Amino acid sequence: MSDQKPFFEIEKSLPGSLGRAGIIHTAHGDIKTPAFMSVGTGGYVRFLSVEDLNATGAQAMLSNGYHLRRQASKIAKQGGLAQWQPTRQDGLDNSSWQKPTLTDSGGFQVMSLGSGLGKVVSMEKERGVTNTAHKERLAHVSETGVDFTDPFDGQPDFIGPEESMQIQCQIGADIHMSFDELTSLADTYEYNIEAMARTERWAERSLREHLKHRDDLGYRQHLYGVLQGGRWEDLRRSTARTLANMSIPDPAKTPASPTSNHVETSDHIGFDGFGLGGAFLKEDLGEILRWCNEELPANKPRHLLGLSHPDDILIGAEMGADTFDCVAPTREARHGKIYTKDGNLNLRQFANVEKPLEPGCDCATCRAGWTLGSLRALWRSGDPAQKQKYYRLASAHNLRFIIRLTEEIRQSILEDRFFEYRDNFLRRYYSQS
Repeated sequence: MSDQKPFFEIEKSLPGSLGRAGIIHTAHGDIKTPAFMSVGTGGYVRFLSVEDLNATGAQAMLSNGYHLRRQASKIAKQGGLAQWQPTRQDGLDNSSWQKPTLTDSGGFQVMSLGSGLGKVVSMEKERGVTNTAHKERLAHVSETGVDFTDPFDGQPDFIGPEESMQIQCQIGADIHMSFDELTSLADTYEYNIEAMARTERWAERSLREHLKHRDDLGYRQHLYGVLQGGRWEDLRRSTARTLANMSIPDPAKTPASPTSNHVETSDHIGFDGFGLGGAFLKEDLGEILRWCNEELPANKPRHLLGLSHPDDILIGAEMGADTFDCVAPTREARHGKIYTKDGNLNLRQFANVEKPLEPGCDCATCRAGWTLGSLRALWRSGDPAQKQKYYRLASAHNLRFIIRLTEEIRQSILEDRFFEYRDNFLRRYYSQS
């Protein structure tokens, strides 16, 4: 990455809204935004080769810090995630993905092992109950981090902010996420205050540790602060302001100082961008993003974690999200769901139907002439090789659909026609429902 280029630049802002089209510059290439990042949990997208993934138009890939933590040192020795040649369980070529990458902190995975823990802890504190009930849980949150039992090998393990940063910097993605505590819809307002404050303390610890290792592999690795706060406006705005202003002294320029760490100057370093996460209802998405992004600095990118439904992406782009990720396009493809501009199709309904998946689709599957009926026959086949072929074809189609959506959103912003594009897309998409 050229030192003359900022990490993020805005090409065009959306009048009357928070949306924008921009470019994220990384050591392994540019990401033109809005953009969808394909999810390759173990460092590759299941059932798609690197060539297949490139054909979808994918600009970047998100991988999982938790699942890759055991291989982090090996990945570092190969030069980082973009150079790593993974051992693939699907038997495809293990070529490295030489484009931009992102890793999550692993927080979601370890928190989910103790699903509902926050609510239980809060109630037990109120009642003066000891935490003997926690013996059956796989994850336990404390100020230092999360103690958990690895579900794969049954061994005790621990990840806190420092460990997460060390793991992610060894994996060497271009963009990392700070360690955060994910709450659930069942958690109370009071517990969300407690968890959000802990996430903010973890964010500062993440920032300090990341600064020690961000250049270890010979290129700049960037860190996003992750916002929580549940469904409450005061919490969302408060944590957005806190993370936006959080910075620490740059040891390369100034000696460490105990004074204010809430002003980013040339001698202080803050987050390079922000991850928008947390538990909330779908109908609240637009408002929550507006609350967050009205407080966050406009000159830093924002990543909306774990959503890929077309109306979610359209709302996200309008409300200032720049990049997106979700496992749904490939996961739902494996379960027989095919994405189209006229709504999603269930292949169970298309036996012997020789119609194209989506007329005019430019994905490799459609260009090769595969039909709904022929794909369904592969999907329902008892032959593992045929089924794997189906997974590849359907995954490529669904990924291309979502990536093309973000490409079209970007172009509509650049051409000042986003709202017309949004309305036309949603009208057609829901016309069959």
